[in-house]
Amino acid sequence: MPTIAVFGEALIDFKAVGPLAYQGYPGGSPFNVAVAAARLAQPVTFLSQISTDMLGGELFAYLETNSVQVDFLFRSNDPSTVAFVDERDGNAHFQFLANGSADSRYDPQPRTVLPESVQFIQFGSISLLAEPAATAILETVKLHQNLCLVMFDPNCRPALTPNRARYLQYLVHDWIPASHIVKVSDQDLTWLHPGIAHAYIAGEWLSLGAKVVIVTKGDHGSTLFRPGKQPLDVPANVIAVVDTVGAGDSFTAACMVRILELGIKSDALLAGNVTDAEWINVLQFATAVAAINCTKAGANAPRRGELSAFLTPTI
Repeated sequence: MPTIAVFGEALIDFKAVGPLAYQGYPGGSPFNVAVAAARLAQPVTFLSQISTDMLGGELFAYLETNSVQVDFLFRSNDPSTVAFVDERDGNAHFQFLANGSADSRYDPQPRTVLPESVQFIQFGSISLLAEPAATAILETVKLHQNLCLVMFDPNCRPALTPNRARYLQYLVHDWIPASHIVKVSDQDLTWLHPGIAHAYIAGEWLSLGAKVVIVTKGDHGSTLFRPGKQPLDVPANVIAVVDTVGAGDSFTAACMVRILELGIKSDALLAGNVTDAEWINVLQFATAVAAINCTKAGANAPRRGELSAFLTPTI
């Protein structure tokens, strides 16, 4: 039975490999999170709607090949979402073709009730930018937020968000209050709140109900914020970067997996009783998983056997 449930988009990333030359990879932030968690040997189910077209068939097969459970997955004749990705200045830049796509029309009625085995829900990214999927996902998350831990990653895409003010309203009124852990990149924070210190933004989000805010900073590592305690910093691993696509998704998945492996209970996390040593362990594990992802092309999370060279003796 699944211990992690991931909601959101499934798409094909076409990564630039030359002028007007692209290589396709299965992707979508939540899709990547689900695959990464499964590769780390945690039972995970993916909730979305995938097209029956050629690309959708590839996405569905990829989930099954990576042992992601598809019991709650819907199929549709609507087209698959497509994204074009170009790596510039150390950051991934995206252009999406998503209007009327299968994943954006995800709308189960009645809302899905997850099995009691689920201890973590993860949601976010562009699945929250289109209806009816945005409402369907939020309502299902709220249905379960008192039953399991909820992790949210905004994974902002400015090109798909013409109304930034409205996006911020959803962020503070709906998505963060529904979440226990918020993971966000420094690149996203710069777009959301330019010129504002990370610690200040994290404090605001913690006041909205989040219990933990984790800011990832690429080759500068990550910082974890909690109410009333000093931030925790973990450095990045030194690697030769091939591609950063999917690194944040691998980090997100690894956080959930490590929390479950360490036996950190939801009531301890919600009460702020997780120790510094435990959080550092989680961040070190997640950082290693993300680092290995960056040594490969496309979103390509590691399996357990690939981690030994990156992990400290305490992990």
